[in-house]
Amino acid sequence: MKAEKGDLKGSYGEISLFPENLDDLWHLAHLVVAGDLVFATTFRSLESSTDKIRPEKTEKKPVRLGIRVEKVEFHRTFNRLRIAGIIEHGVDTGSYHTLNIDAGHEVSVIKRWLAVDLERVERAVKASTAGVVHVVSIEDGEAQVFRIRQYGPEHVVTLTGGSGKREGLDIRSAFFEEVFSSLSGVTGPVVLAGPGFIKDDFLSYLRSHEPETAERCISVETRRVGRGAVQEAIGLGVLDKITEDIQLSREVRVMDEFLKRMGTDGRVAYGTDEVSAAVDYGAVETLMVSDEMMRLPEVSLLIEKAENMQAGVVIFSGEFDPGAQLLALGGIAALLRFQIQ
Repeated sequence: MKAEKGDLKGSYGEISLFPENLDDLWHLAHLVVAGDLVFATTFRSLESSTDKIRPEKTEKKPVRLGIRVEKVEFHRTFNRLRIAGIIEHGVDTGSYHTLNIDAGHEVSVIKRWLAVDLERVERAVKASTAGVVHVVSIEDGEAQVFRIRQYGPEHVVTLTGGSGKREGLDIRSAFFEEVFSSLSGVTGPVVLAGPGFIKDDFLSYLRSHEPETAERCISVETRRVGRGAVQEAIGLGVLDKITEDIQLSREVRVMDEFLKRMGTDGRVAYGTDEVSAAVDYGAVETLMVSDEMMRLPEVSLLIEKAENMQAGVVIFSGEFDPGAQLLALGGIAALLRFQIQ
C-alpha cells in the first residue's frame, strides 16, 4: 500500500490510498466504513436526450466521483473491493453508484480517522516493502505450502511423495525437489515447520542445492502439521523474528492470553455489554475486536473511548482461527487490568 496524507485537522481529513495487492484491498475494506466520503475515478454511462422516445445511451466514460459510503464488500475471489453509496460530487449527484476498486486503483478517503485506522495504514505501507512470508508444513511424504496474507494463511498447494525411510533416498530427494519447485518465484522469507527431523533434512537439501533459498529459510519445531503448524509457528513468535509487521502473531498471543485468564483469574470480559461496562470502569487493558464488528458505529465509539483511556486495541481477522474464536465470543472481548463483578 502507498499512502499520501493530506492536511489532517485533529483526526479528520483526507488520505489518498494506492492498494497494490490483495492484502491492501483487504485493509481498505476495513478502513472505509459507512458515512465516509470516498473519491475515485470510475466509469459511468451518461444518458443524453434525443428526439427518440427512449434516450440513447452513450458509452461509459471515465469520471471522478465522490460518494457517501453506504456499503463496502470485499470480494477476495475476484481480487476486488466494491464501495457503494450516493454520489455527492461529480456528475449525477444524488444517484446511487458502486466503485469497483482493484489493485492499482487510487482511492481518496475523507473521514475521522481512529488511531487504529492510522496504525492499519502504516502497517499496510510497511508490509508492501517486504517479501511475502511462506510457511511450508512438511512431514514424511507430504508438504503443504501456505502464503501468509495479512488476513490469514492462504493455502497454496499440497504435495505428496514417498517416505525416504520406506522407499529409499532417491524418492525423498525427488520429493524435496518437488517441494522446492513449489517455492519458485517466492522472494520472501520461508518458515519450515513440522515435527521430527524432515524439515531439517529439507533445509540441508536446500543448502546443498539452492543456497540462496536456504538463506531465507528458518526451521521451527511444531507438534502439528498443515494449517495447525502455521498457527503454532505464529504463536511461537517465529514470524516476529522474520518481520515485525505480521499482525497475526499478535492475534494468536492475545487470544492465548485471553483463554488463559478465562481459566484462571477471570480478568476478561466478552460480549458488547460486558466490554462496554469494563470500558466505563476504566478496566480494559487490551480491547479485542473482530474486523466484522468494525462497521458498527457503537463499536467505533467504544474503540475511541478505550483508546482515550490508554487501552490497547487489537483488530482480529475473521478469516484466521483466533478471529473465529473471537466471533464465537460475540465479536468483541477484552483483557482487563482488574476484575469487575
